[in-house]
Amino acid sequence: MIENTLDSVQINFDAEALWLLNIVLALVMFGIALEISIKDFRQLWIKPKPVFVGVVSQFLLLPLITFLLVYLLKPYPSVALGMFMVAACPGGNISNYITHLGGGNTALSVCLTAIATLLAIIMTPLNLEFWGSLYQPTSVILNSVAIEPMEMVKLVALLLGVPLVLGMCVNHWKPLLALKLAKFFKVFSLMFFIFLVFLALINNISIFLEYVLYIFWIVLIHNLLAFLGGFGMAKVFNLNYQNSRSITIETGIQNSGLGLLLIFTFFDGLGGMAILAAFWGIWHMVSGLLLASYWNAKSVKGKTLA
Repeated sequence: MIENTLDSVQINFDAEALWLLNIVLALVMFGIALEISIKDFRQLWIKPKPVFVGVVSQFLLLPLITFLLVYLLKPYPSVALGMFMVAACPGGNISNYITHLGGGNTALSVCLTAIATLLAIIMTPLNLEFWGSLYQPTSVILNSVAIEPMEMVKLVALLLGVPLVLGMCVNHWKPLLALKLAKFFKVFSLMFFIFLVFLALINNISIFLEYVLYIFWIVLIHNLLAFLGGFGMAKVFNLNYQNSRSITIETGIQNSGLGLLLIFTFFDGLGGMAILAAFWGIWHMVSGLLLASYWNAKSVKGKTLA
């Protein structure tokens, strides 16, 4: 049965391999932080409303949407828990680029990336535990794994918080060096994610190919609702089109690389979770670029008509 296969298959790594993956993800976050400066946080004090809306959309609205979608679709438990994991993660590392490409407010996007990364230290474990426990099939998995929330908090702090502070310090004291290093880390982060997806799928490629349509439609609907939720949230608070685009992207582009690492570390690479998170990471790049290209073309057309 599909359920038995997806909910039982595991992707295992030894302790040394997991440590290596953790270190590499920390380096990826360091690369993101190289482009974040203290002044980016000024957006929070100068215009707090868009930042507040973005944070609420990402850490409250998206998990709620995910819970409702899980309750409606009733996917297999490991897949549902993978959806909760993705929704609990902060924004992805390509969100700033996609926001810029789509004509959004890049400064707001960078500010939200920085704030979400810091908040994720607490909010990612909290959201996963809270929403996963509300849905009985995923609650069974969480109880069987018996995660210590503080252990996840410590790991997320090491993976996100420390690299963020170090990267911002380099940006502040050595801005030219930070600019040069950031270009390298952008390529490095993309290669690392591809490597993570490879690890998540290589030992289970037959399972992935067999059930790709099942996973695809769940990810497509989930990602679409994330974008719509972010856009709707921005419109409810009457934000301008640039800020609305930024919040849409930040809500729909999730750090599934972090999600995969947490799945490998705390859930022994549970198949349904890992495959869901891996496919989300592939799809959100495609959907994000498509959305940004549409917005870009729409803006150009508007200027032409004007």
